[in-house]
Amino acid sequence: MSEDLSLRKTPLYACHQEAGARLVGFAGWEMPVQYAGLMEEHRAVRGAAGLFDVSHMGEFSVRGPESEAFLQRLTPNDVSKLQPGRAHYSALLTEKGTYVDDLLVYRLGEQEFLVVVNAANIDKDFQWMRSHAEGDLDLENVSDRYALLALQGPRAMEILEDLTETDLAAIRYYRFAFGQVDGQRALISRTGYTGEDGFELYLSPEAAPAVWRKLLEVGADRGLQPAGLGARDTLRLEAAMALYGHEIDDTTTPWEAGLDWTVKMAKGDFIGREALAASPPERVERRLVGFEISGRGIARQGHGVVAGGEEVGRVTSGTFSPT
Repeated sequence: MSEDLSLRKTPLYACHQEAGARLVGFAGWEMPVQYAGLMEEHRAVRGAAGLFDVSHMGEFSVRGPESEAFLQRLTPNDVSKLQPGRAHYSALLTEKGTYVDDLLVYRLGEQEFLVVVNAANIDKDFQWMRSHAEGDLDLENVSDRYALLALQGPRAMEILEDLTETDLAAIRYYRFAFGQVDGQRALISRTGYTGEDGFELYLSPEAAPAVWRKLLEVGADRGLQPAGLGARDTLRLEAAMALYGHEIDDTTTPWEAGLDWTVKMAKGDFIGREALAASPPERVERRLVGFEISGRGIARQGHGVVAGGEEVGRVTSGTFSPT
């Protein structure tokens, strides 16, 4: 297998090579698109569990007395409602109310947050945040300090319980706890991008390979399989989860994407609020919808949707649905 030296490697690169993964370029990284096969990996996640390397995602640290106020101005969801140990889904918006990116915000402490962004947008997002930073806070790109593993599926908890003393049942959806996994310090978050229950594990880059191998070892008799970006995409599409560059981009608002619940207009001013207020959800002329088609053909991104001889929409994502 030839190695593309122009692409970045995650801390788990050797693990993927050992497993015979098919590696492809994605957002500047050499990432596993599949191992045993997309269909098998997809079904493993739906029926048992799958383990994903998502270490290519970006992490920013926001700390200081005015960190909450900064994120309140920058994102449309209500950061003031986040208590330490909780996370929420949000976004960076332009003044037009369209997407710079979607993201997760973790509240680590009263004056400390972790913002997790898409791999393709790390540099753009950090520059955007830095250009709007003001007040008593520190903003730092800490992406190189983290490896990120996603253990997803109905058997994820019982597998992870073998490697941690943390009470996983006490971690509700979109909450997290600090603990140890296989003796390694981790932020254990009950979040995911598959439509299944599961956990995302934020580890040091040095610790990640051993934890990856141990999870696959203890989960083997429960149906756990390593899963690549191919299955991650089909899983998120079945679950109607948006992907930047497809369902959301710098021409799309949360109203159009069906993500109204991430926007808290009553919280006060934030970037993009004025534009969103001027064009409320009930006045939106286009909106994201899901549909199924008969036959073996697959509707791909950019394909037109035609009704009565007239184009009424465009496809944002399409795939064969394994489950």
